[in-house]
Amino acid sequence: MTVFLNARALTGGGGVAPSITVCIAAAGATAPSNVALLSPGDLQSFIHGKDVLVGTHGFNVNQSDGVECLAVWEGLLQLPATAVFVGLLWPGDSDSLYALSYPLEPKNAMDAGTMAGQFIDANFANASSVSFASHSLGTRVVLQAIATMNRRVRRAILMAGAVGDDCLTSEFAGVPAKVDSLSILASQQDDVLRWAFPVGDFAAELVNRDHPWWESALGRFGPKVPPPGYLPPGQIPSAWNYGHLDYLRTDPAAPASIVPPTIVPATGALPLNGAPGWQQAWSASFVSSRFR
Repeated sequence: MTVFLNARALTGGGGVAPSITVCIAAAGATAPSNVALLSPGDLQSFIHGKDVLVGTHGFNVNQSDGVECLAVWEGLLQLPATAVFVGLLWPGDSDSLYALSYPLEPKNAMDAGTMAGQFIDANFANASSVSFASHSLGTRVVLQAIATMNRRVRRAILMAGAVGDDCLTSEFAGVPAKVDSLSILASQQDDVLRWAFPVGDFAAELVNRDHPWWESALGRFGPKVPPPGYLPPGQIPSAWNYGHLDYLRTDPAAPASIVPPTIVPATGALPLNGAPGWQQAWSASFVSSRFR
């Protein structure tokens, strides 16, 4: 069973809730009756003295899909006994693909991030440390949470970030100084970020490396200017053909474990010889390695 912070007002669509609730659910928990509220006392017992990793999903994800992908992914993480995982659900299915475009601010992502940061500050005082892992537009949720928080963050691991590649030196310039170490996973084979991210008339004004409309997302080429605390490398080999949905896949089933990588290789054979589900197993192992 996975513990979740839920910023959703509805199980599908809708905006953010008036306040965050804490619940517990398992992969496959698609019915509301399978998502049970957790008491404040139980949350405090769960995180007491622990290194907490808060992980969140991206856009176009309803509540049941968010529960599913994060609960499955938690099972692939190799966290030490001193650590616990907490999922963060937010209404990423309420923003259109236009919300991927930078510098447009998807309101639900920003509001959810603010709420999460305030909630963690108020309720995670007895945790030993707090870290974050994010996928896609959930990266904006996490960056806004960190920007809101007073508490220092131990690790921030951003996967396929659907935010501008200069966000850590512009919009969220204050975030790196609040994080002990920052890791970014990016893939040039991410067609969602290649095509959807620059949607909008203002995309032509973006200054990019090799085309005025494309390749300006953090999750395609990494940070334009590496910020303080950034741990390279983070560029997934193009030969792996690693796509936007591969980081948190739930089908096919992934192997139970993989040796955590210490670095992202410049090239090489597919992890686990390309066995079904290697992608989400590899992203979990990367996060596990950088979290330690």
